[in-house]
Amino acid sequence: MSAALFRIVLVLSGAAVIFLALNVALAGIPTMGWLGERPFLAVTDEAQYALIDNHVRFFGGLFAGLGLLLVFAATDPVKYRQAILLVFAAIFVGGVARFSAPDLSVVFDPEIVNSLAAELLLMPLLAFWLSRLKR
Repeated sequence: MSAALFRIVLVLSGAAVIFLALNVALAGIPTMGWLGERPFLAVTDEAQYALIDNHVRFFGGLFAGLGLLLVFAATDPVKYRQAILLVFAAIFVGGVARFSAPDLSVVFDPEIVNSLAAELLLMPLLAFWLSRLKR
């Protein structure tokens, strides 16, 4: 298992996380529309919407920070192993949290299932790969 290949995968993963995060961080709940745009929201309370939208932007920014960490950590994955594992664990926990949805059929919707697979399958595989890397 090549360290160079792992670095490439880490940079690509980090870039994907940054892209997804900025889609939300820069536009809030309606997103920038980078993954497709469909009107889905009717605001009935502007003040409450503004508060929740601001929280969503924060979480988007936080997620972008995790992506930046993955890109930065690609410089020396073994040195930053604990930080990388923390990011992988956070993404995994986010995937598990999807199962708290009241309608579980949404979790397996074709628009979600690829993300779910990355969160629940790819993150543990990458963690295992990282554990095998040597200095």
